[in-house]
Order: sequence, then C-alpha cells, then structure tokens
Amino acid sequence: MSERFQAAALVAAPCYPNAVVWSDENLVAVASGHLVTILNPSTPFGPRGLITLTASKPFPIGVIQREDILSPCMLPISLTREIKPCARSISWSPIGFAPNGGCLLAVCTTEGRVKLYRMPFCEYSAEWIEVMDITETLYTYLVNFNFWETGNLSLRDAEEQHNEGQPDQSSADGWLISGFEKQYMRRKKQKVDEIGHGNQVDKNVNDLICVPDHKGKHLKRKSGKVPESCIIPLITAEQYTSRSSMLSALVVAWSPILRLTSVVEETSPSNLFGGCSVLAVGMKSGRISFWRVLEPQCYSSMDGRDSVAVSLIGFLQPHDFWVTAVSWGLHESDVSNPQLLLATGSSNGSVKIWQAYGKELIDPSKIDHAPLSLLKEVVTTDSSPISVLSLLVPEKSQGIMLLAIGKGSGSVEVWIGNLRTSKFDKSGSFNAHEHIVTGLAWAFGGRCLYSCGQDDSMHSWILHENSLNEVPIPSNTPGLRSSFDVPIVYDSCFGIAVSPGNLAVAVAHCFDTHLLNPMYQERSQKAAVVFLWIGGQQLDLIWDIYPDFDIEDFPGLAEKELMSWDNNIIWSLNQYHNVEKPLVLWDVVAALSAFKQSAPKYLDHILLKWMTSLFRSQFDVLSARSSEIFKFLSSLTTRQLHILNLIGRHVVLKGLSSNHTDSKGKDFQELNVTEEQNIVWSFMLQYSEKELRERLLYTNFSGAISLASFSSTDLSKHGCWTPVGFGQMMKWVEINMDDMKDHLKLLAREVGEFKKRQFSSICKHITEDRCSFCSASVPFESAEVAFCNGVKNDDGVGQRHKLARCAVSMMVCPITPPWFCKSCKRWASHLAPPSLFSMSKYPSDLNAPESSFCGKPIKPFCPFCGILMQRLQPEFLLSPSPV
Repeated sequence: MSERFQAAALVAAPCYPNAVVWSDENLVAVASGHLVTILNPSTPFGPRGLITLTASKPFPIGVIQREDILSPCMLPISLTREIKPCARSISWSPIGFAPNGGCLLAVCTTEGRVKLYRMPFCEYSAEWIEVMDITETLYTYLVNFNFWETGNLSLRDAEEQHNEGQPDQSSADGWLISGFEKQYMRRKKQKVDEIGHGNQVDKNVNDLICVPDHKGKHLKRKSGKVPESCIIPLITAEQYTSRSSMLSALVVAWSPILRLTSVVEETSPSNLFGGCSVLAVGMKSGRISFWRVLEPQCYSSMDGRDSVAVSLIGFLQPHDFWVTAVSWGLHESDVSNPQLLLATGSSNGSVKIWQAYGKELIDPSKIDHAPLSLLKEVVTTDSSPISVLSLLVPEKSQGIMLLAIGKGSGSVEVWIGNLRTSKFDKSGSFNAHEHIVTGLAWAFGGRCLYSCGQDDSMHSWILHENSLNEVPIPSNTPGLRSSFDVPIVYDSCFGIAVSPGNLAVAVAHCFDTHLLNPMYQERSQKAAVVFLWIGGQQLDLIWDIYPDFDIEDFPGLAEKELMSWDNNIIWSLNQYHNVEKPLVLWDVVAALSAFKQSAPKYLDHILLKWMTSLFRSQFDVLSARSSEIFKFLSSLTTRQLHILNLIGRHVVLKGLSSNHTDSKGKDFQELNVTEEQNIVWSFMLQYSEKELRERLLYTNFSGAISLASFSSTDLSKHGCWTPVGFGQMMKWVEINMDDMKDHLKLLAREVGEFKKRQFSSICKHITEDRCSFCSASVPFESAEVAFCNGVKNDDGVGQRHKLARCAVSMMVCPITPPWFCKSCKRWASHLAPPSLFSMSKYPSDLNAPESSFCGKPIKPFCPFCGILMQRLQPEFLLSPSPV
C-alpha cells in the first residue's frame, strides 16, 4: 500500500460504494452516513462544507389494506429499519452549472430521494444550499400520468373530483372524508350491507386504511379530521410496491458537458445555448430517469439564486431489477453531434452499454422513453450484483472505450470496445478483493485502473497491449506532507477518486473502532479520507529506455519511479492544453513544490523538459535572454500561457522576496545559477501577462467594432458578452504605445475614430473613474491599482484612497468587487470574453473572433491565470483552491 501524504478524519462513516468523489473545481465530497462532508484537499484540516440529511415526508402514493402489509412484495418496505436517512450515492456536475460558476452536487439518500446542492458562496455558512428536489418533480410527473397505470382513478382525477364535490363527515368518528375516500366508502358500505353488517361500515373502513410513516412502516390512521388536501386512493399491494420503486432512487451520475451549437435555434428562443449535462437517476424499478440541466446564462457571486434549469427528458428501462451502478462517457468524434455512452449495472449482475447522440438526447420526441439505443450487453445475468462501474473514452482514442466492472463477489472485469465496429473484448477478470468492490477509477487516460474493496484492499492495474496486468502501487512520495493526527487502523474501504491532474487519489476508509481510544478517538473519529501520491505509477511492463538525468543526484528515489514522475507530470500538463478541461493544477503544483524542497535539480529537469516541448525548440529556455523569451511567448496558446503563469507563480517564484523577482537593475553575471533561473522565470511571468493583456485588449477592441452594427440592441440583457472600459483601455494604450504590437495599434486607432455615442448603447463607456469612498476623480496611472485625488480639507491636506482596478476592464472596482482570483490575487467586476481563452496564438488579422459575442455563458475565469474566480470567503469557510 502506498504511503499517505495527508489524511483527514470524518465524524461519520461511509457505508455504500463510491463514497468519495472529486470535483472539477478541486473539492472532495464524501458520503459519510447521515452527512455529506465536503473538504478542500489542499487544507484537509481546514474549513469544511456539510450537507445534513434529514427525514422527508413520505409521498402520498396510496393506501393499502392492513392484511396486504404481509404480502411478499411488501416485506422489503414493511421490514425496513432506517433510523435516519444516509447518503447512498453522490455525484459532481461539470464545472459551470452552479450559480457562481462552480459545480452542483447530486445526493441520493437511502429514502430514495435525490436533491441538488450548491456551495453557500454568499450565505456565510458551512451548510450547503438545496437548489432542487429531483424526486418531488418526478412524483408530480408520475401523478399526472397515474404512475403509467391503466384502468384506475389517478390522483389528479381524484383531486379534481374532490374540488367539484362537497366534503361529508363520518358519523362514527367525525372524519372529514373527501374525493376518492368518499367513493371508496360508498362502495364499501354497499358491499357490507349486502352481507348484512349494516352500520359497521365506518369502523371497518377506519381499520382498513393505513398510511406509511417516514420509517417505511404502515400505521393505522387515527381518529380525527383528515386534511382536505390529503387525497390518497386505496390501491393494491402490488401497486404500492410498483409506485414506491418508481420513486426510490439508488444511484446518480452526471454526464460530461454537451455543447451543441447546431440546435441553438431549435431549443432556445433567444438563440442562446451554452451547454448542458444530463443527470441519470437509477431506480429500484429498473428504470433510469434522465434530467437535463442547462448552464446558467450568467453567473453571480453576490446573489445566491437557487433557480436551476432542470427538465425531465425521458426514461429508460435497462433492467428488470434494481439499477445499482451508472457511469457516463463522451465520444466527440462529431463535434456538432457528440455521442454519449452510458453503462448500467443491475442487482441481477447484468451490465449493458447504451448510446445516444446529443441532439436526440437534448430534444427528444417522447418523454416516456429516452432516445438511447442498446450498444452491447457485456455481462449477462450473474449471481453477483454489480456494485460499481467506471466508463472512460480516452481523448484521441480513435473510438476506443474502456469499461471497468466491480461486483459484489469482489471480482473486477475490464472490457475494451471499439465504437466504430461495435466489437467488445474482455481484457481481464480477476478476483481482486475478498469482499464487495467499492471503488473503481481510471487514471492517466485509461492506461491505469485503481480498485478498492470493502476488505480494505487496494490494487493498481495497467492496460498493456489490451490485457490487464496488476502492478504495485508506488510507495515513495515527493516528500510533501501535512501535519495530521489520524490513526492507521482501517477495516474497510468505500471508494476511491482520482485528482484532476491524475497525480493523487483520495480513498475513503472506515476505522476499526475496537482499536481506537474509546475516550479521545472513538467518539469523534469514525472514518478518514486518505490522500496518496500516484505520480510515480509505473505505466509500462517493459522498461527499455534509460533516464535522461543522473540518478546518483537523487539518492533514496527509485529510478523507475523518478522516470514515471517525469512522464506523468508532463502528461498531466499536456492534458490541460484542451481548453474544455477546467484548469485545476493543485496536485501538479503540490508535487512540483515538494520536489523543489527535496530534489531541486530534478525539478529543473522536469521544467526544462516540459518547456522545451512547449516552445518546440532545443534552446536552453531557463538561460535564455528576455528578448528571446518574449518572441516565443506570442506563439503559445492562451491556455499554455496560463499554465506557464501558474507554474512560475506557485512553484518557481513562490516564497521569494520582491527583489528576487524584479529584473530591473539586476546583472545576470552577478547571480548564481538558481537566482539566474528565477530572474528568467520572472521575465516569463512579466512578459506572458503583458501578452495576455494585449490579447484581452484585442478581443475588446475587435469585438466592439463588430458589435457596432448591433448598437440598437442591448446584448448584455441576453447574456452576450459586451466590451467595457474603453476609456481606461485607450489610456493604457497611450502609455504603452512603444511596446505594443502593430495589430493592436491599428485596432486602437480604429476604435479611437469611433464617436462616443456609437459605443454607448453596447458598452459602458466611462472616461474617468470616481472613488467609491469620496467620489473624487481617479486618474489612470496603472492597470492594477489606483489612487483617487482625494478631497482636500481646510488646511489643504486630503486623504487619498487606494482602489483596485478590474483585471478585465481596468475600471475602478466597487467597494466589494464580486470576483477574486486566488492565484494572482486580482479583482474583477466584469468578465473576460470566451474567445480570449480559446486563442491558439496572437491574432494576425483584425477580425473579431465569432465566440467573442456568442450566446455562450461567460464563465468567471481569470484572464491572467485561467482558473475559476470566486467570491473571497473568510478563512473559516470552505473555498476551492485550484492551485
């Protein structure tokens, strides 16, 4: 077992598979009993978020006769003994679906309820906020369609009948009887009269009508008045079981984000469509309900709007037994119509793979059947139930998909499918664990698989030539450790999750309480989340290459693991070149920072190797002159510049004083090698931010010229991006005219020829800022900070206020700016255009990118770091740390 580098104790223990999940914004959620604990992996002992699960009122799906309670189909419901609900399944949405741009968390409880939660970013609370109850909406739908039953009076019909008639009262107990109950009692009275029991009908009815309580038991209704809104029909035991299974959820899973620009006009009346994700909810009935969740058209860090655009888009009946596992995959062979893959597992041991195209899934013709078609049934009915599934379609895989299957017997199977030929082959099947498999996670693009079981075992597997082979988990770590006091007395494991950069894993362990101190540990520590390094994971069975560094310089570290760290870190950095992948470098930065302390020469080797591939040149980047660096920066994509900034700011230059990072007045010949490299990194950070600022101005200027024809329409009301801060930008151009590229000079000159009135209808054009404290004028002297002129007193002395400028518009921010970057510590009151983050290089023409003013939601990304900005939270509250 790999040695942990940090751990965090939990006050409640997990009890279901897949109990730990890692979000795209670098938060770890653990389904720990009656709580869902959310923590930041960079500060596991810091602030946490909580979701406290409380009992919900049962749905009025119907009542049954007392003797039907002992029916075989009712026994699982009648014998339940849940004291309070526990978290059964949890899943993070893709980034950008929460009102503040973060992730939503879907939670499925043992009551069968599914709810969506968001971070309390404006409530100053540790308790997460519920935004929607999925099961309530599902119940409303099923009621309207009478639970798909025929020949029976629906609850909706009973309610309408009740509203038309007048309520009566029972002479026996003074009940207020209405709607369906009144009809039922009339029929019951007629039947009793026929057999000669006469006036005993009311008492018999009272004895026969039962309702379920919150624990699943059935209680006789007490004497008294029945609320008029309580319309509960009498149904059979089979009907009750069927309806209950339709509403009882077991597992939830979010799909990858879908972006379909070709269906904008069909699905959105305002021609605006960003993206959507589909939430799959597996039920006890064997059905799966699908819920489409749209990205918000705009984001806010000040307003906690809880309205989420969620709609039911269809059902699927993949199995006849409980749906126990669900996993999504995305195949982007056709960008205009990507293909979603869905793997489903059942309690009877069967596993099926389904496929659906984005257009059909977003806008289906029928709501009672989701447009998914069966691709393959890889596992037929088995005696062992399916406990967990993990589906992956690696990028640039040429239509290859990977499916890992974990069973209740402890066995693990891996299937490789070719989506083009629909051919599926089993790569391996192993009895890996003695008890149920509770976690499966792919890493490094599908080359490595991690599994864990309830027997507290963990295994690592690699795919080599389409065969599954077990390899040891790396034991050595870079040396970074956090101070923790968590005992190592585990007896079970309930889930494993891989970090965004694939260099670490989080494992949920339960403690053996018999080995804990009964006074100091047993009461407050029930489980723990353990973090392990996997950056040194071996991904090849045969090593026929030699290291390109001197292994003797790094005593205590194995040669193969050092080479693995080298390759895996560079692989992780290269994955972030895809602009659709959220930029979260926490594990990469943490690993490099640890190597900086334990093996600084090895860090230099990794960075030089990565930057050489980045610049696609063989010159020594770390000893190059500033003029050479500046020339190569313009050829990088915006995402590569962001990664370069994060590595330089948080690894190489972290902890250095200002005089070490300022190149002015320094002579390279007077510094040693380490200081010289720091100066070079300082140059790169300085010039890359200048390059990004020029690209930001380019998108603003070119976008404004293109939007001039839309001056009669206020595009900002429709969620489109509009340029702001022209007065401040023009002043910055005047100050830095000598060091500016020619294309930007031409754009600035063209914008300057427009009259002020031509921009007033499409953007906020303010030539001079005013102080938020004293309303004094604020001269433009810097793009980062500003000082107002102040108000002079009678003695001629006035107070000047220091103000922050918006990182996007350069305008003075309000007193409480909405957005904050945790990387560069900048503030922003406006958001950067989406086209800035997708630039492949500095533009060579004056045409505005079409995505500058498209209908895509403008996410709050930092223009200089590329990470998701957020509201600055107090230190005692949980907040994500992307770096």
